[in-house]
Amino acid sequence: MSVILLIISVIAGVLLGKYFGKKEKLAKNLLILSAGFLITICLNEVFPQVYVSEGSTNLGIFVILGVLLQMVLEALTKGFEHGHFHHHNEHNILPVALMAGLFVHAFIEGIPLANEQEALSPYLLGIVFHNIPISFILGAFLFNRNESKSTPPYPSMLIVALFALASPLGMLLGNYFNPDLQPYFLAVVGGIFLHISSVIIFESNKNHNIDWAKIGLVIIGVSLALVMHLFHSHEH
Repeated sequence: MSVILLIISVIAGVLLGKYFGKKEKLAKNLLILSAGFLITICLNEVFPQVYVSEGSTNLGIFVILGVLLQMVLEALTKGFEHGHFHHHNEHNILPVALMAGLFVHAFIEGIPLANEQEALSPYLLGIVFHNIPISFILGAFLFNRNESKSTPPYPSMLIVALFALASPLGMLLGNYFNPDLQPYFLAVVGGIFLHISSVIIFESNKNHNIDWAKIGLVIIGVSLALVMHLFHSHEH
């Protein structure tokens, strides 16, 4: 079930990006909505699970490690996860670097899924919700570029396939780790989630004006995550 949801979320996002990729505002709104959802999952689900674990020490260091790791990955993706590819010359975003950054990001997110007990855990749904806007931007980037004779076409389907399989492959690898390491992997991913969602939410608006639409989308994303938080079991 987890693998199917992860792959479907990427495919759905890519298809949306392919057919609606020129609607930049739609991509931005999806990102903001998912950021509100993701930061709530991070604070309400991931971090409590990390810090209630017994025998785990120095977990805060691993959260910071996740933040720093995401900053390094963004040096490869040029802020692609935040919808910033329109602000750069597309020729400056190398497909290999972009794919490496996105793959590592998704792969690491998949590792803790190996020890998730619930079929539809909040952590899994957080990744799924997070995948859709990133895949939307990926689909828009790959399938709506201005092609030129001097620019070789990207192996678009291969890139999509690699990204779709990244988290399932991380999940597969996670089966070989000691379950006691779960809090550490969750701490790293929590840092990644925290960095991405906070950058999207707290990015300055033009002239630092209040963007009520953005605030509304964040509230909707937070509300969706809170509703899910209230209606799932917290026995673990």
